[in-house]
Amino acid sequence: MDRALLILAWIVGVLVIIAFGKAMLLPLKVIVKLLINAVIGGIAILLINLIGGPLGFSIPLNFITALIAGILGLPGIILVVILKYLL
Repeated sequence: MDRALLILAWIVGVLVIIAFGKAMLLPLKVIVKLLINAVIGGIAILLINLIGGPLGFSIPLNFITALIAGILGLPGIILVVILKYLL
């Protein structure tokens, strides 16, 4: 009886660890995706500023533009450029 209970406890423990690991993996993937989008967006803003600087067009690299770039990625940068152009 004790041996069966010990085996059952091990199985339940392993299943709990697997479930916890999978639950923690999803937020990690989201964080990594946001970081990658933010880096790509920051590089895109810097390239836009390098090219557009001599032409009098620049986008400030601040918290809001970084947030838009991090969440939306390259389409967010296009949105910021369009908003800057219209306003």
